[in-house]
Amino acid sequence: METLLVIYSVVVAASAYLLWFSLLARRLTGPKVWPLVGSLPLLFMNRRRIHDWIAGNLHATAGAATYQTCTICLPFIAQRQGFYTVTCHPKNIEHILRTRFDNYPKGPQWQAAFHDLLGQGIFNSDGETWLIQRKTAALEFTTRTLRQAMARWVNRTIKTRLYRILDTAANEKKSVDLQDLLLRLTFDNICGLTFGKDPETLSPDLPENPFSVAFDSATEATLQRLLYPGFLWRLKKIFGFGAEQRLRKSLDIVENYMTEALAVRKDNPSDDLLSRFMKKRDVEGNLFPDGILKRIALNFVLAGRDTSSVALSWFFWLVMNNQDVEDKIINEITTVLKETRGEDPRAWIEEPLVFDEADRLVYLKAALTETLRLYPSVPEDFKYVVSDDVLPDGTRVRAGSTVTYSIYSVGRMKSIWGEDCLDFKPERWLSADGDRFEPPKDGYKFVAFNAGPRTCLGKDLAYLQMKSVASAVLLRYRLSPVPGHRVEQKMSLTLFMTNGLRVYLHPRALGNTSA
Repeated sequence: METLLVIYSVVVAASAYLLWFSLLARRLTGPKVWPLVGSLPLLFMNRRRIHDWIAGNLHATAGAATYQTCTICLPFIAQRQGFYTVTCHPKNIEHILRTRFDNYPKGPQWQAAFHDLLGQGIFNSDGETWLIQRKTAALEFTTRTLRQAMARWVNRTIKTRLYRILDTAANEKKSVDLQDLLLRLTFDNICGLTFGKDPETLSPDLPENPFSVAFDSATEATLQRLLYPGFLWRLKKIFGFGAEQRLRKSLDIVENYMTEALAVRKDNPSDDLLSRFMKKRDVEGNLFPDGILKRIALNFVLAGRDTSSVALSWFFWLVMNNQDVEDKIINEITTVLKETRGEDPRAWIEEPLVFDEADRLVYLKAALTETLRLYPSVPEDFKYVVSDDVLPDGTRVRAGSTVTYSIYSVGRMKSIWGEDCLDFKPERWLSADGDRFEPPKDGYKFVAFNAGPRTCLGKDLAYLQMKSVASAVLLRYRLSPVPGHRVEQKMSLTLFMTNGLRVYLHPRALGNTSA
Protein backbone atom coordinates (compact mmCIF):
# COMPACT_ATOMS: atom_id res chain seq x y z
CA MET A 1 0.00 0.00 0.00
CA GLU A 2 2.80 2.36 0.91
CA THR A 3 4.53 1.65 -2.39
CA LEU A 4 1.33 2.44 -4.30
CA LEU A 5 1.03 5.77 -2.47
CA VAL A 6 4.61 6.67 -3.43
CA ILE A 7 3.99 5.78 -7.07
CA TYR A 8 0.73 7.71 -7.04
CA SER A 9 2.45 10.78 -5.53
CA VAL A 10 5.20 10.68 -8.16
CA VAL A 11 2.65 10.39 -10.99
CA VAL A 12 0.59 13.29 -9.62
CA ALA A 13 3.69 15.47 -9.16
CA ALA A 14 4.98 14.66 -12.64
CA SER A 15 1.57 15.36 -14.18
CA ALA A 16 1.32 18.66 -12.33
CA TYR A 17 4.81 19.61 -13.50
CA LEU A 18 4.04 18.74 -17.12
CA LEU A 19 0.77 20.70 -16.98
CA TRP A 20 2.53 23.74 -15.46
CA PHE A 21 5.34 23.44 -17.97
CA SER A 22 2.89 23.17 -20.90
CA LEU A 23 0.87 26.20 -19.81
CA LEU A 24 4.00 28.26 -19.23
CA ALA A 25 5.55 27.24 -22.55
CA ARG A 26 2.47 28.47 -24.45
CA ARG A 27 3.08 31.99 -23.16
CA LEU A 28 6.72 32.05 -24.22
CA THR A 29 8.03 33.78 -27.34
CA GLY A 30 10.91 31.77 -28.65
CA PRO A 31 11.78 28.34 -30.06
CA LYS A 32 9.52 25.33 -29.64
CA VAL A 33 9.44 23.80 -26.17
CA TRP A 34 9.08 20.08 -25.35
CA PRO A 35 8.23 18.68 -21.91
CA LEU A 36 11.27 17.95 -19.73
CA VAL A 37 13.87 18.79 -22.39
CA GLY A 38 12.53 22.22 -23.32
CA SER A 39 14.39 23.68 -26.32
CA LEU A 40 17.58 21.68 -25.74
CA PRO A 41 17.12 19.56 -28.92
CA LEU A 42 16.96 22.72 -31.04
CA LEU A 43 19.95 24.18 -29.25
CA PHE A 44 21.92 21.02 -29.98
CA MET A 45 20.84 20.97 -33.65
CA ASN A 46 21.90 24.61 -34.07
CA ARG A 47 25.02 24.50 -31.91
CA ARG A 48 27.30 25.32 -34.88
CA ARG A 49 25.25 28.40 -35.80
CA ILE A 50 24.05 29.44 -32.38
CA HIS A 51 24.26 33.20 -32.97
CA ASP A 52 22.22 33.05 -36.18
CA TRP A 53 19.74 30.75 -34.43
CA ILE A 54 19.27 33.28 -31.63
CA ALA A 55 18.92 36.10 -34.17
CA GLY A 56 16.29 34.09 -36.04
CA ASN A 57 14.27 33.53 -32.88
CA LEU A 58 14.42 37.21 -32.00
CA HIS A 59 13.41 38.21 -35.52
CA ALA A 60 10.43 35.85 -35.30
CA THR A 61 9.05 37.78 -32.34
CA ALA A 62 8.02 40.66 -34.62
CA GLY A 63 4.48 41.63 -33.72
CA ALA A 64 4.57 39.87 -30.35
CA ALA A 65 4.13 41.74 -27.09
CA THR A 66 7.82 41.28 -26.37
CA TYR A 67 9.20 42.39 -29.72
CA GLN A 68 12.93 41.64 -30.11
CA THR A 69 12.87 39.62 -26.90
CA CYS A 70 12.32 35.90 -26.51
CA THR A 71 12.59 33.21 -23.84
CA ILE A 72 14.59 30.05 -24.47
CA CYS A 73 13.85 27.07 -22.27
CA LEU A 74 17.06 25.22 -21.38
CA PRO A 75 16.44 22.93 -18.39
CA PHE A 76 19.56 21.65 -16.59
CA ILE A 77 21.58 24.55 -18.07
CA ALA A 78 19.73 27.79 -17.32
CA GLN A 79 19.19 28.87 -13.77
CA ARG A 80 15.81 29.76 -12.29
CA GLN A 81 13.26 27.28 -13.67
CA GLY A 82 15.36 26.60 -16.76
CA PHE A 83 14.59 29.75 -18.81
CA TYR A 84 16.88 32.28 -20.47
CA THR A 85 15.56 35.71 -21.43
CA VAL A 86 17.28 36.89 -24.61
CA THR A 87 16.85 40.38 -26.06
CA CYS A 88 18.23 42.65 -28.75
CA HIS A 89 15.83 45.54 -28.11
CA PRO A 90 17.97 48.73 -27.79
CA LYS A 91 15.73 50.13 -25.02
CA ASN A 92 16.07 46.89 -23.07
CA ILE A 93 19.84 46.97 -23.53
CA GLU A 94 19.98 50.56 -22.30
CA HIS A 95 17.86 49.56 -19.30
CA ILE A 96 20.26 46.73 -18.46
CA LEU A 97 23.54 48.56 -19.11
CA ARG A 98 22.67 52.03 -17.84
CA THR A 99 19.23 52.75 -16.34
CA ARG A 100 19.24 49.88 -13.81
CA PHE A 101 22.94 49.11 -13.99
CA ASP A 102 23.16 47.96 -10.35
CA ASN A 103 20.40 45.38 -10.87
CA TYR A 104 22.33 43.59 -13.64
CA PRO A 105 25.86 42.72 -12.47
CA LYS A 106 28.11 39.95 -13.77
CA GLY A 107 26.65 37.78 -11.06
CA PRO A 108 27.85 34.86 -8.93
CA GLN A 109 27.78 32.20 -11.67
CA TRP A 110 30.05 34.21 -14.00
CA GLN A 111 32.38 35.35 -11.22
CA ALA A 112 32.78 31.85 -9.80
CA ALA A 113 33.61 30.42 -13.23
CA PHE A 114 36.25 33.05 -14.04
CA HIS A 115 37.68 33.59 -10.56
CA ASP A 116 40.63 31.20 -10.87
CA LEU A 117 41.83 32.98 -14.01
CA LEU A 118 40.78 36.60 -13.53
CA GLY A 119 40.27 36.86 -9.78
CA GLN A 120 38.64 40.15 -8.82
CA GLY A 121 40.02 41.94 -11.87
CA ILE A 122 38.04 44.68 -13.59
CA PHE A 123 36.26 42.33 -16.03
CA ASN A 124 35.21 39.85 -13.37
CA SER A 125 34.12 42.09 -10.52
CA ASP A 126 31.10 44.12 -9.47
CA GLY A 127 30.35 46.84 -6.94
CA GLU A 128 33.10 48.69 -5.09
CA THR A 129 35.87 46.34 -6.24
CA TRP A 130 35.04 47.04 -9.86
CA LEU A 131 34.53 50.77 -9.31
CA ILE A 132 37.98 51.31 -7.76
CA GLN A 133 39.74 49.61 -10.67
CA ARG A 134 37.52 51.36 -13.19
CA LYS A 135 38.32 54.82 -11.85
CA THR A 136 42.02 54.05 -11.70
CA ALA A 137 42.10 52.64 -15.22
CA ALA A 138 40.01 55.49 -16.63
CA LEU A 139 42.66 58.01 -15.58
CA GLU A 140 45.33 56.10 -17.47
CA PHE A 141 43.37 55.27 -20.62
CA THR A 142 42.51 58.92 -21.26
CA THR A 143 46.16 59.99 -21.41
CA ARG A 144 47.76 60.74 -24.76
CA THR A 145 50.98 59.10 -23.58
CA LEU A 146 49.27 55.70 -23.37
CA ARG A 147 47.89 56.04 -26.90
CA GLN A 148 51.34 57.01 -28.14
CA ALA A 149 52.82 53.99 -26.35
CA MET A 150 50.28 51.75 -28.08
CA ALA A 151 51.16 53.32 -31.44
CA ARG A 152 54.85 52.59 -30.85
CA TRP A 153 54.20 48.94 -29.96
CA VAL A 154 51.88 48.41 -32.93
CA ASN A 155 54.19 50.07 -35.44
CA ARG A 156 57.22 48.18 -34.16
CA THR A 157 55.43 44.85 -34.49
CA ILE A 158 54.14 45.65 -37.98
CA LYS A 159 57.47 46.89 -39.31
CA THR A 160 59.83 44.31 -37.82
CA ARG A 161 57.62 41.21 -38.01
CA LEU A 162 54.32 41.39 -39.88
CA TYR A 163 55.87 42.92 -43.01
CA ARG A 164 58.56 40.22 -43.10
CA ILE A 165 56.08 37.37 -42.78
CA LEU A 166 53.67 38.75 -45.39
CA ASP A 167 56.45 39.64 -47.84
CA THR A 168 57.90 36.14 -47.61
CA ALA A 169 54.50 34.51 -48.16
CA ALA A 170 53.78 36.77 -51.15
CA ASN A 171 57.16 36.10 -52.76
CA GLU A 172 56.79 32.36 -52.31
CA LYS A 173 53.12 32.50 -53.34
CA LYS A 174 52.07 30.73 -50.16
CA SER A 175 48.88 31.31 -48.23
CA VAL A 176 48.78 32.51 -44.64
CA ASP A 177 46.25 32.14 -41.87
CA LEU A 178 45.59 35.82 -41.32
CA GLN A 179 43.55 35.22 -38.17
CA ASP A 180 46.47 33.41 -36.53
CA LEU A 181 48.90 36.20 -37.48
CA LEU A 182 46.54 38.84 -36.13
CA LEU A 183 46.07 36.95 -32.85
CA ARG A 184 49.84 36.81 -32.43
CA LEU A 185 50.25 40.47 -33.32
CA THR A 186 47.62 41.74 -30.90
CA PHE A 187 48.88 39.40 -28.17
CA ASP A 188 52.42 40.77 -28.48
CA ASN A 189 51.13 44.34 -28.51
CA ILE A 190 48.84 44.03 -25.50
CA CYS A 191 51.50 42.19 -23.48
CA GLY A 192 53.98 44.93 -24.31
CA LEU A 193 51.53 47.66 -23.40
CA THR A 194 50.34 45.91 -20.23
CA PHE A 195 53.57 44.79 -18.58
CA GLY A 196 56.32 45.82 -20.97
CA LYS A 197 57.27 42.24 -21.83
CA ASP A 198 57.10 41.17 -25.47
CA PRO A 199 56.38 37.43 -25.86
CA GLU A 200 57.39 37.62 -29.58
CA THR A 201 54.76 35.14 -30.77
CA LEU A 202 54.64 36.95 -34.14
CA SER A 203 58.00 35.84 -35.46
CA PRO A 204 58.87 34.35 -38.87
CA ASP A 205 58.90 30.78 -37.50
CA LEU A 206 55.61 31.39 -35.59
CA PRO A 207 56.85 29.87 -32.32
CA GLU A 208 54.67 28.49 -29.56
CA ASN A 209 55.10 30.71 -26.52
CA PRO A 210 54.45 28.85 -23.22
CA PHE A 211 52.58 31.80 -21.71
CA SER A 212 50.43 32.28 -24.82
CA VAL A 213 49.59 28.58 -25.04
CA ALA A 214 48.80 28.37 -21.33
CA PHE A 215 46.70 31.53 -21.45
CA ASP A 216 44.66 30.16 -24.37
CA SER A 217 44.18 26.83 -22.64
CA ALA A 218 43.14 28.49 -19.38
CA THR A 219 40.66 30.75 -21.15
CA GLU A 220 39.07 27.87 -23.06
CA ALA A 221 38.80 25.68 -19.97
CA THR A 222 37.27 28.55 -18.01
CA LEU A 223 34.65 29.16 -20.69
CA GLN A 224 33.63 25.51 -20.50
CA ARG A 225 32.53 26.09 -16.91
CA LEU A 226 29.66 28.23 -18.16
CA LEU A 227 28.27 25.26 -20.09
CA TYR A 228 27.87 23.05 -17.03
CA PRO A 229 25.97 23.31 -13.73
CA GLY A 230 28.21 24.78 -11.05
CA PHE A 231 28.34 21.61 -8.96
CA LEU A 232 29.62 19.59 -11.93
CA TRP A 233 32.69 21.68 -12.79
CA ARG A 234 33.44 22.12 -9.08
CA LEU A 235 33.38 18.34 -8.70
CA LYS A 236 35.77 18.00 -11.65
CA LYS A 237 38.00 20.64 -10.07
CA ILE A 238 38.14 18.77 -6.75
CA PHE A 239 39.16 15.50 -8.42
CA GLY A 240 41.31 17.26 -11.02
CA PHE A 241 40.23 15.66 -14.28
CA GLY A 242 39.26 16.80 -17.78
CA ALA A 243 39.27 20.52 -18.53
CA GLU A 244 39.84 21.31 -14.85
CA GLN A 245 43.13 19.43 -14.86
CA ARG A 246 44.28 21.37 -17.93
CA LEU A 247 43.16 24.61 -16.29
CA ARG A 248 45.19 23.93 -13.16
CA LYS A 249 48.38 23.24 -15.15
CA SER A 250 47.84 26.26 -17.39
CA LEU A 251 47.22 28.56 -14.44
CA ASP A 252 50.54 27.50 -12.90
CA ILE A 253 52.38 28.63 -16.06
CA VAL A 254 50.41 31.87 -16.26
CA GLU A 255 51.03 32.60 -12.58
CA ASN A 256 54.80 32.06 -12.89
CA TYR A 257 54.97 34.29 -15.96
CA MET A 258 53.07 37.09 -14.24
CA THR A 259 55.20 36.77 -11.09
CA GLU A 260 58.36 37.23 -13.15
CA ALA A 261 56.87 40.18 -15.05
CA LEU A 262 55.86 41.89 -11.82
CA ALA A 263 59.32 41.34 -10.29
CA VAL A 264 60.96 42.93 -13.33
CA ARG A 265 58.67 45.95 -13.15
CA LYS A 266 59.36 46.44 -9.44
CA ASP A 267 63.09 46.63 -10.21
CA ASN A 268 62.68 48.66 -13.39
CA PRO A 269 59.38 50.60 -13.67
CA SER A 270 58.37 51.77 -17.14
CA ASP A 271 55.36 53.42 -18.82
CA ASP A 272 53.37 50.18 -19.21
CA LEU A 273 50.01 49.64 -17.51
CA LEU A 274 51.40 47.37 -14.81
CA SER A 275 53.95 49.99 -13.76
CA ARG A 276 51.24 52.64 -13.69
CA PHE A 277 48.97 50.53 -11.48
CA MET A 278 51.85 49.77 -9.12
CA LYS A 279 51.86 53.47 -8.20
CA LYS A 280 48.11 53.69 -7.59
CA ARG A 281 46.31 53.33 -4.28
CA ASP A 282 42.90 52.00 -3.37
CA VAL A 283 40.23 53.98 -1.49
CA GLU A 284 41.92 53.16 1.82
CA GLY A 285 45.21 54.59 0.62
CA ASN A 286 46.98 51.25 0.23
CA LEU A 287 49.02 50.14 -2.76
CA PHE A 288 47.49 47.26 -4.73
CA PRO A 289 48.89 43.89 -3.49
CA ASP A 290 50.82 41.70 -5.92
CA GLY A 291 47.95 39.25 -6.40
CA ILE A 292 45.57 42.01 -7.46
CA LEU A 293 48.17 43.61 -9.75
CA LYS A 294 48.71 40.34 -11.59
CA ARG A 295 44.97 39.81 -12.06
CA ILE A 296 44.51 43.39 -13.26
CA ALA A 297 47.20 42.82 -15.90
CA LEU A 298 45.66 39.51 -17.01
CA ASN A 299 42.26 41.16 -17.38
CA PHE A 300 43.70 43.71 -19.78
CA VAL A 301 45.51 41.01 -21.78
CA LEU A 302 42.27 39.05 -22.15
CA ALA A 303 40.32 42.12 -23.28
CA GLY A 304 42.98 43.53 -25.57
CA ARG A 305 44.00 40.50 -27.58
CA ASP A 306 41.03 38.55 -28.91
CA THR A 307 38.64 41.43 -29.54
CA SER A 308 40.83 43.42 -31.94
CA SER A 309 42.24 40.41 -33.79
CA VAL A 310 38.79 38.87 -34.31
CA ALA A 311 37.38 42.19 -35.54
CA LEU A 312 40.27 42.59 -38.00
CA SER A 313 39.79 39.04 -39.32
CA TRP A 314 36.14 39.70 -40.16
CA PHE A 315 37.08 43.13 -41.56
CA PHE A 316 39.55 41.64 -44.05
CA TRP A 317 37.05 38.96 -45.03
CA LEU A 318 34.35 41.58 -45.71
CA VAL A 319 36.75 43.82 -47.63
CA MET A 320 37.82 40.89 -49.83
CA ASN A 321 34.18 40.48 -50.80
CA ASN A 322 33.40 44.18 -51.32
CA GLN A 323 35.70 45.72 -53.92
CA ASP A 324 34.07 49.15 -53.82
CA VAL A 325 34.69 49.44 -50.08
CA GLU A 326 38.31 48.38 -50.53
CA ASP A 327 38.83 51.03 -53.23
CA LYS A 328 37.42 53.76 -50.97
CA ILE A 329 39.65 52.67 -48.09
CA ILE A 330 42.78 52.73 -50.26
CA ASN A 331 41.80 56.08 -51.72
CA GLU A 332 41.38 57.61 -48.26
CA ILE A 333 44.69 56.25 -46.96
CA THR A 334 46.68 57.42 -49.99
CA THR A 335 45.01 60.86 -49.88
CA VAL A 336 46.12 61.33 -46.27
CA LEU A 337 49.64 60.00 -46.94
CA LYS A 338 50.11 62.28 -49.95
CA GLU A 339 49.58 65.20 -47.61
CA THR A 340 51.83 63.88 -44.84
CA ARG A 341 54.56 62.04 -46.80
CA GLY A 342 54.52 63.43 -50.30
CA GLU A 343 53.69 62.00 -53.73
CA ASP A 344 56.19 59.11 -53.80
CA PRO A 345 54.20 55.88 -53.17
CA ARG A 346 57.32 54.19 -51.78
CA ALA A 347 57.20 56.55 -48.80
CA TRP A 348 53.64 55.43 -48.03
CA ILE A 349 54.61 51.86 -47.22
CA GLU A 350 58.05 52.25 -45.67
CA GLU A 351 56.63 53.04 -42.23
CA PRO A 352 53.29 52.16 -40.61
CA LEU A 353 50.90 55.00 -39.83
CA VAL A 354 51.79 57.46 -37.10
CA PHE A 355 49.18 58.44 -34.53
CA ASP A 356 47.95 61.62 -36.28
CA GLU A 357 47.68 59.91 -39.69
CA ALA A 358 45.53 57.11 -38.28
CA ASP A 359 43.30 59.65 -36.56
CA ARG A 360 42.33 61.18 -39.94
CA LEU A 361 41.05 57.93 -41.49
CA VAL A 362 37.31 58.47 -41.14
CA TYR A 363 36.06 56.03 -43.79
CA LEU A 364 38.34 53.26 -42.48
CA LYS A 365 36.93 53.80 -38.99
CA ALA A 366 33.41 53.55 -40.46
CA ALA A 367 34.33 50.28 -42.21
CA LEU A 368 35.77 48.82 -38.99
CA THR A 369 32.68 49.89 -37.06
CA GLU A 370 30.41 48.39 -39.69
CA THR A 371 32.36 45.16 -39.32
CA LEU A 372 31.71 45.18 -35.58
CA ARG A 373 28.01 45.84 -36.19
CA LEU A 374 27.74 42.66 -38.28
CA TYR A 375 30.37 40.58 -36.48
CA PRO A 376 30.85 41.88 -32.92
CA SER A 377 33.87 40.34 -31.23
CA VAL A 378 31.68 39.42 -28.25
CA PRO A 379 28.39 38.36 -29.88
CA GLU A 380 26.39 37.70 -26.70
CA ASP A 381 26.70 39.02 -23.16
CA PHE A 382 25.06 37.84 -19.95
CA LYS A 383 23.79 39.61 -16.86
CA TYR A 384 22.50 38.33 -13.54
CA VAL A 385 19.16 39.70 -12.28
CA VAL A 386 19.38 40.86 -8.65
CA SER A 387 15.73 41.86 -8.16
CA ASP A 388 12.52 41.19 -10.09
CA ASP A 389 12.21 43.73 -12.88
CA VAL A 390 10.22 44.66 -15.99
CA LEU A 391 12.16 45.57 -19.15
CA PRO A 392 10.96 48.56 -21.23
CA ASP A 393 9.23 46.28 -23.75
CA GLY A 394 7.16 44.67 -20.97
CA THR A 395 9.21 41.51 -20.46
CA ARG A 396 9.31 40.38 -16.82
CA VAL A 397 12.57 39.00 -15.46
CA ARG A 398 12.88 37.15 -12.16
CA ALA A 399 15.49 37.65 -9.47
CA GLY A 400 18.24 35.04 -9.75
CA SER A 401 17.70 34.49 -13.48
CA THR A 402 19.98 35.38 -16.38
CA VAL A 403 19.34 37.96 -19.10
CA THR A 404 21.29 37.70 -22.34
CA TYR A 405 21.54 40.62 -24.71
CA SER A 406 22.50 39.55 -28.20
CA ILE A 407 24.86 42.10 -29.73
CA TYR A 408 25.08 39.93 -32.85
CA SER A 409 21.31 40.02 -33.32
CA VAL A 410 21.03 43.80 -32.93
CA GLY A 411 22.95 44.30 -36.18
CA ARG A 412 20.59 41.94 -38.04
CA MET A 413 17.27 43.55 -37.18
CA LYS A 414 15.55 45.42 -40.02
CA SER A 415 13.52 47.32 -37.44
CA ILE A 416 16.77 48.76 -36.04
CA TRP A 417 19.04 49.21 -39.07
CA GLY A 418 16.66 49.14 -42.02
CA GLU A 419 16.07 46.80 -44.94
CA ASP A 420 19.78 46.80 -45.81
CA CYS A 421 20.81 45.65 -42.32
CA LEU A 422 22.74 42.65 -43.68
CA ASP A 423 24.72 44.75 -46.18
CA PHE A 424 28.29 45.82 -45.46
CA LYS A 425 27.77 49.56 -45.75
CA PRO A 426 30.32 51.82 -43.99
CA GLU A 427 28.45 54.90 -45.25
CA ARG A 428 25.78 54.40 -42.58
CA TRP A 429 28.36 55.66 -40.06
CA LEU A 430 29.24 58.86 -41.92
CA SER A 431 27.74 62.34 -42.13
CA ALA A 432 25.83 63.34 -45.25
CA ASP A 433 28.95 64.87 -46.82
CA GLY A 434 31.01 61.80 -45.83
CA ASP A 435 33.77 63.68 -44.01
CA ARG A 436 32.75 62.99 -40.40
CA PHE A 437 32.18 59.85 -38.37
CA GLU A 438 28.66 60.02 -36.94
CA PRO A 439 27.42 57.17 -34.72
CA PRO A 440 23.63 56.79 -34.32
CA LYS A 441 21.90 59.05 -31.81
CA ASP A 442 20.63 55.96 -30.01
CA GLY A 443 23.94 54.70 -28.63
CA TYR A 444 22.41 51.37 -27.63
CA LYS A 445 21.93 50.30 -31.23
CA PHE A 446 25.67 49.60 -31.22
CA VAL A 447 27.21 48.09 -28.11
CA ALA A 448 30.20 46.21 -29.52
CA PHE A 449 32.33 48.21 -27.06
CA ASN A 450 29.73 47.76 -24.32
CA ALA A 451 27.88 50.84 -23.06
CA GLY A 452 26.91 52.67 -19.90
CA PRO A 453 29.29 52.61 -16.90
CA ARG A 454 31.15 49.59 -18.33
CA THR A 455 31.91 51.16 -21.72
CA CYS A 456 35.23 49.80 -22.99
CA LEU A 457 38.10 52.00 -21.79
CA GLY A 458 40.35 50.72 -24.57
CA LYS A 459 38.02 51.70 -27.40
CA ASP A 460 40.33 54.39 -28.82
CA LEU A 461 43.37 52.11 -28.48
CA ALA A 462 41.49 49.36 -30.32
CA TYR A 463 40.62 51.68 -33.21
CA LEU A 464 44.23 52.89 -33.37
CA GLN A 465 45.59 49.36 -33.56
CA MET A 466 42.98 48.19 -36.08
CA LYS A 467 43.51 51.21 -38.34
CA SER A 468 47.28 50.75 -38.28
CA VAL A 469 47.13 47.04 -39.11
CA ALA A 470 44.40 47.42 -41.76
CA SER A 471 46.33 50.19 -43.51
CA ALA A 472 49.63 48.31 -43.35
CA VAL A 473 48.16 45.20 -44.98
CA LEU A 474 45.88 46.78 -47.57
CA LEU A 475 48.44 49.32 -48.82
CA ARG A 476 50.84 46.51 -49.67
CA TYR A 477 48.49 43.72 -50.70
CA ARG A 478 45.22 42.78 -52.25
CA LEU A 479 43.88 39.72 -50.47
CA SER A 480 42.06 36.76 -51.96
CA PRO A 481 40.64 33.71 -50.15
CA VAL A 482 42.21 30.31 -50.65
CA PRO A 483 39.85 28.34 -52.93
CA GLY A 484 37.71 25.94 -50.95
CA HIS A 485 38.52 27.54 -47.62
CA ARG A 486 35.38 27.80 -45.49
CA VAL A 487 34.90 30.84 -43.27
CA GLU A 488 32.68 29.79 -40.37
CA GLN A 489 31.96 31.14 -36.92
CA LYS A 490 33.44 29.33 -33.96
CA MET A 491 30.90 28.85 -31.20
CA SER A 492 32.60 30.57 -28.30
CA LEU A 493 32.19 33.76 -26.31
CA THR A 494 34.47 35.46 -28.85
CA LEU A 495 33.54 35.32 -32.53
CA PHE A 496 36.58 33.49 -33.90
CA MET A 497 36.64 31.88 -37.32
CA THR A 498 36.65 28.11 -36.78
CA ASN A 499 39.10 27.36 -39.60
CA GLY A 500 40.99 30.63 -39.47
CA LEU A 501 41.21 32.99 -42.46
CA ARG A 502 43.49 31.57 -45.14
CA VAL A 503 44.37 34.08 -47.85
CA TYR A 504 46.79 34.69 -50.68
CA LEU A 505 48.65 37.99 -50.81
CA HIS A 506 48.94 39.83 -54.14
CA PRO A 507 51.34 42.82 -54.16
CA ARG A 508 49.35 45.96 -54.84
CA ALA A 509 50.45 48.19 -57.70
CA LEU A 510 51.11 51.48 -55.95
CA GLY A 511 48.64 54.16 -56.89
CA ASN A 512 46.21 51.63 -58.41
CA THR A 513 43.36 50.74 -56.02
CA SER A 514 42.08 47.89 -58.14
CA ALA A 515 45.44 46.17 -58.58
